[in-house]
Amino acid sequence: MLTEKIKLYEDRDNVTLTTYVTAEEGEMRQQGKRPAILICPGGGYFSCSDREAEPVALRFVSMGYHAFVLRYSTYDDGKNTFPDLSRPVVPKEDTKHPAPVRDIGKAMLYIREHARKWLVDMERVAVCGFSAGAHNSAMYSVYWNSPLLTEYFGVEADMLKPAAIILGYTLSDYTFMEKFEMNEMDTAFFKGSNTAYLGEPEPSEEKLREVSPALNVTEHTPPTFLWATSADAMVPVQHSLRMAHALADQKVPFELHIFEEGDHGLSLATQATAMSKKMINKDASKWIELAECWLEKRFALDLPEKTEFERMMELQQH
Repeated sequence: MLTEKIKLYEDRDNVTLTTYVTAEEGEMRQQGKRPAILICPGGGYFSCSDREAEPVALRFVSMGYHAFVLRYSTYDDGKNTFPDLSRPVVPKEDTKHPAPVRDIGKAMLYIREHARKWLVDMERVAVCGFSAGAHNSAMYSVYWNSPLLTEYFGVEADMLKPAAIILGYTLSDYTFMEKFEMNEMDTAFFKGSNTAYLGEPEPSEEKLREVSPALNVTEHTPPTFLWATSADAMVPVQHSLRMAHALADQKVPFELHIFEEGDHGLSLATQATAMSKKMINKDASKWIELAECWLEKRFALDLPEKTEFERMMELQQH
């Protein structure tokens, strides 16, 4: 496997793309180009969680896909830390919207540039995210063909087009968060996150609508797989439901799975990503198998019915 951590911007160390590219030179090479999954970890736009990065990438690699982990623009400048939320969070210009969603576009273009070397099938690249990373992925799903990205990069929309989107416990509607009752800790977290992402703790209604993917879905939004838990106390399950409703309204293919139990931030919900026993949930862990089935409808490798060796053996038997 070719694993490499790449800086996407020469003057910044905090936005990186880590490759998990199947690189065998022997018989596996005969499988040809592979689909790929671009993964955006969560972290409230403060940081990018390691738990939603490499372990997830390796799971997708085990399905036969290339995987890439994008550590996009976050408040911690790539240090994987959280600010002191007892104090006001001071905004940073280079990490707030639209920087994170443009980082996905930058990563897509970088993968495309190296697709021939890595044998990536650019017609079948999915973007997968968790929590804030899922929000960022959902933002990409509704803005990939907009001037926000196409004019910024000076490219045609097809250069940026994702084939599918996978959203784990996503936040999809910032206007809904205003109506949701939160305790003191969660209120401080979201005000800090708003500042990290939007530059202010209480953004305008217009700004909130702009960054609410569920309010901006169109017929051009890619097929989407969503999963969440109804027990999630940090990002209410209604966010996944609202996104699914918006996709249904636009007749965009989607699949939605809501598990009864499980806290926010489960990742794979197995010991591979758990920091405590509470982060292991046998039911919720089924999401990745369900996603694998869903992806196979679109991303199945283009394999022959039989290999040359199998055909040769059949001829010898006759």
